[in-house]
Amino acid sequence: MNAGATIHSDPATPASPSTPALPDLTAPGLWRRMACWTYEGMLLFAVVFVSGWLFSTLGQMRDAMDERRHLLQAFLFVVFGLYFVWFWIHGQTLAMKTWGLRMVDRHGQPLKQGRALLRYLLSWIWFLPPLAVMAPFKVSGGEATLLLAGWVAVWALLARFHPQGQFWHDAWAGTRLIASKPMSRR
Repeated sequence: MNAGATIHSDPATPASPSTPALPDLTAPGLWRRMACWTYEGMLLFAVVFVSGWLFSTLGQMRDAMDERRHLLQAFLFVVFGLYFVWFWIHGQTLAMKTWGLRMVDRHGQPLKQGRALLRYLLSWIWFLPPLAVMAPFKVSGGEATLLLAGWVAVWALLARFHPQGQFWHDAWAGTRLIASKPMSRR
């Protein structure tokens, strides 16, 4: 198969009872994926709120500038990892269910924990480059927002250069974001 081919099952060939139909592995539109990404960020606010409250309460932190704030950041990194890995090995996060998207490996199979963890680590490319650029400088909130938003837009648009339109961190992790009907409850 050539690199520019779209991978999908042949809808004209019915699946036999012994051969399940392959999922359509075509990447959903960029706007749909970014809408899901934005909604995911809103849902993560609740995860941050509850996790931060739990950490601060149990650690008896009095203010945000407490010397343990780096420990809080590491704790949130782990909590986010648990959130995403758990949902991705089950196929969808809450935002992905809303937007009809699903996470699979490059062959259309459910993710294993290791691959989901690799995708989680690689997905930090959405944020780390601008944060690394800003780290040595005193950047105002507006400038930081502009830099982050600019990088997110660039990273999202780079998917246009992938042969199947996937995000590059998905290609590197061996994962695919695909369109999905609601998954059945088992």
